[in-house]
Amino acid sequence: MPQIVTFIGRHNSGKTTLATQVVKHLKESGYRVAVIKSSKETGISFDKPGTDTDKHRQAGADSILFVAPDQMVLMTQNNNLSLTTLAHRYFPDVDIVIGEGFKTAGYIAKIEVIRDAGELLRSQVPGVIAVATDQNIAGDYIFRLNESREIASFIEKRFLRDAGKEEEKVSLLVNGNKIPLKEFAQNALSGTVSDFVKSLKFTDDVQEIELRIKLTGQ
Repeated sequence: MPQIVTFIGRHNSGKTTLATQVVKHLKESGYRVAVIKSSKETGISFDKPGTDTDKHRQAGADSILFVAPDQMVLMTQNNNLSLTTLAHRYFPDVDIVIGEGFKTAGYIAKIEVIRDAGELLRSQVPGVIAVATDQNIAGDYIFRLNESREIASFIEKRFLRDAGKEEEKVSLLVNGNKIPLKEFAQNALSGTVSDFVKSLKFTDDVQEIELRIKLTGQ
């Protein structure tokens, strides 16, 4: 399952420009990258030349999901799924999901992009691990707005250097929330499900299984 880092900031702070540059650097380093962008605006055209989603595509993102109040492209209604749920449901095979927005998302690492030191969000929202700005701000992991390569390296060292070394056999989401499983639990669950699936006559050469259980009336 992918790591998740999202860029947050006020309108016109430059987060799209910085995020697309970071996507490009991570792609150049050989990582599989998906982008999920949120917006408070409605009626926005998706992926037309010059739009933010087009910029992410031009940067080389493998997949892009655009989330707005009136749409979620893949073209569907927005069911208010969390950033974690979106990433694990739609992009399970990438190394990292770069978000844009989602400042209130819980348990998600965030990089704040600001142009005005008086508009800092890091004291108001959880999970801010770094700040990108041209203002004089004190603290750990403060980057300049033109240091996209350094930010990409920071993300790589913190989240991606060990990618794939301990790849999960099983990922469990309950009500959209990822439940951590120890190795023995992963082995037990994967063994039970795979043995059942292999017993079915029409399942040859099984390599990956996706199972979704919906409980009703409870």
